[in-house]
Amino acid sequence: MTQGSPERTAPPEPPATAAGVFGDALPAAQRYVARLATDGVTRGLIGPREVSRLWERHVLNSAAVAEAVPPGARVVDVGSGAGLPGIPLGLARPDVALTLVEPMARRVEFLEEAVADLAGGSSAAWRVVRGRAEDRGVVSAVGPVDVVTARAVAPLPRLVGWCRGLLRPGTQLVALVGARALEELPSLVPELRAAGMRDIEPRAVGASLGDAATTVVVMTRGER
Repeated sequence: MTQGSPERTAPPEPPATAAGVFGDALPAAQRYVARLATDGVTRGLIGPREVSRLWERHVLNSAAVAEAVPPGARVVDVGSGAGLPGIPLGLARPDVALTLVEPMARRVEFLEEAVADLAGGSSAAWRVVRGRAEDRGVVSAVGPVDVVTARAVAPLPRLVGWCRGLLRPGTQLVALVGARALEELPSLVPELRAAGMRDIEPRAVGASLGDAATTVVVMTRGER
């Protein structure tokens, strides 16, 4: 290793639960984890301390979102960053059509390379769109969707505002949030309803995944 270059850590091996989540796509999931552990770290998308827990904390945790996504859904992952939760969701659910939306050029480049590496199977229905969820050009490029996903992008009311153009009547928002956001959810419900959202509720997902189990907040855009 040359002086001043970042230390590279070997990608972790998949836990036993990964095979049940990804099935035939497990090799692709392993390549994705390897990319996160190398290029993801050197490009600043993943912290080096996260490498040892990429599977449980990031990849399986993201794939658990699949439980909240209807069959054959058109999914847009906003603020996708390193592809979380979008890419694990797409690998776990080859029936979905996936669009990854990200404004930062270096992250878009990473996403485009990851999608190219995962070519074949479900990834033929994957796209990467550069921009912000609230940009009219992004809304036009993405088109109608059934589900919007996001992982720790912004507080829920702000996230709903940013995604307003994507959240057409009947579209679901599935947000991976932290413990604090879950605690605050009851106090946010009136504001979210005023923004046109209904059926706002937390939902536990990934119960069989041990430490990768998580809770998402699911809500649906109403008719107004």
